[in-house]
Amino acid sequence: MSVAPAAAESSLYGANAAARAADAIRERIGSSAPVLGIILGSGLGGLAHRIVDSVSVPFADVPGFPSATVVGHAGRLIAGSLAGRRVIALAGRFHMYEGHCASLAGFPVRVLHALGVRTLFVSNAAGGIQPQFVPGDLMLIRDHLNLMFRNPLIGALEPGDTRFPDMSRPYDDALAAQLRTHAAALGVALREGVYCGLLGPTYETPAEVRMLRTLGADAVGMSTVPEVIVARAIGLRVAGISCITNLASGISPHPLSHAEVIETTALVAARFEALVERFVQSL
Repeated sequence: MSVAPAAAESSLYGANAAARAADAIRERIGSSAPVLGIILGSGLGGLAHRIVDSVSVPFADVPGFPSATVVGHAGRLIAGSLAGRRVIALAGRFHMYEGHCASLAGFPVRVLHALGVRTLFVSNAAGGIQPQFVPGDLMLIRDHLNLMFRNPLIGALEPGDTRFPDMSRPYDDALAAQLRTHAAALGVALREGVYCGLLGPTYETPAEVRMLRTLGADAVGMSTVPEVIVARAIGLRVAGISCITNLASGISPHPLSHAEVIETTALVAARFEALVERFVQSL
């Protein structure tokens, strides 16, 4: 009997595969459960340098993980202590525009869960749609639009998953409140808004940006959504921040480039890292 493609992808990147990957990682990092799993977006991997007593595992050494290919993604799992709390950070992620399926884009979240993570922090670089935003702003993600038209849960129901996950509050209200409090204490301006995930790899046209604004998007990028969907299906609490690296097409006065993304994240790195470190300390 042939297996439908979606079902085959699901089995490759499901709960059992995540358990095998977690076993291989534990051989390198030990068995202590982290208080937080962190996924770092383009240019935001500098936070990994603040993790002390760390063990670094290349993605290529993790069963089921391909190597990272995007500039600004180191492609390593880093386990250690941040602000005195044990964390696991992924310096990089897998994007569907690289040719990966949605199940693989969400697979690292399953692996983090298998390693004991119960709270997830996601970050990304995003284009600003909201006219008040400027490059360098940090945006607390309060909701998202999945316009990738892919879902990592398609296929057989994985052990431990909810078949029909509730997405009325994909980003945890209490965690969001903590981030607001810490941002205020640090003097870090924190915007809030809706993140829209598109498939990419092209940047959006001006017409598409106008459409997204009409639909309620405040920022747009090419990641994060599959990870959050998987997290909610397996019961993880989620918090997220977008770094607004550029104004979206039709708002920006000049052509968009990935080089601009990396340049802006470098400028905002200190604020972003200080906020995440304070957040981790409070968990």
